[in-house]
Amino acid sequence: MSTHHQKLERHSLGFAMTILVVASIGGLVEIAPLFTIENTVEKVEGMRPYTPLELAGRDIYVREGCYACHSQMIRTLRSDVERYGHYSLAAESMYDHPFQWGSKRTGPDLARIGGKYSDAWHVAHLEAPRELVEGSIMPGYAFLSEARLATGHLPASLKALSRAGVPYTKAQIENAEKDAARQADFEQNYEGELQDSYGDNVQVRDFDGAPGRLTEMDALVAYLQMLGTLADLETLNPQESSR
Repeated sequence: MSTHHQKLERHSLGFAMTILVVASIGGLVEIAPLFTIENTVEKVEGMRPYTPLELAGRDIYVREGCYACHSQMIRTLRSDVERYGHYSLAAESMYDHPFQWGSKRTGPDLARIGGKYSDAWHVAHLEAPRELVEGSIMPGYAFLSEARLATGHLPASLKALSRAGVPYTKAQIENAEKDAARQADFEQNYEGELQDSYGDNVQVRDFDGAPGRLTEMDALVAYLQMLGTLADLETLNPQESSR
């Protein structure tokens, strides 16, 4: 005797319509609640838009295809958390256009790489990866230390992002070129001004070890050293972040 399911399987159109109805119900159950809450992204202390120098570094990161081998998304899996730290939060990508979550890890996840190594380590690693990591297949980026950072496009970049919802102020847009150079000032003469504009967690120093010139290496290292350092995980979940 045929079951109801077996009878349904014999009618392809009916079977397809049933799948569509079930999938639609499942989708509504997951999606509909999102329209009833004010914000789907949790509020986390410390989050801020990228500084112009960090944004330039992020653009270089994307330009050089770093996302193809490095993810920026720590899953809630125990293996991920024990290796890389606190799982990634949606708020940490709220100003990314596009986000850099990734799914392939030829190299390690970089979501919390900021502060793990010194600036000098990053520069040496980017210039000659195998001298620091035996067997690394990462290409070298020594040319970044010689390439002067172009900053003329930064005001337009910040303005475009502001239209996408990133809360850059008019003053931040107008001062984008100056702020990029000031963040890499080895004498830290502008640390107070930058922190007043972007927050206390702005790192101001010469990132590439070559005072007096602003390079693409400055920008990329500034971006890497910022990753994972903005969100105040202590206020979010003290027990998780203290492990």
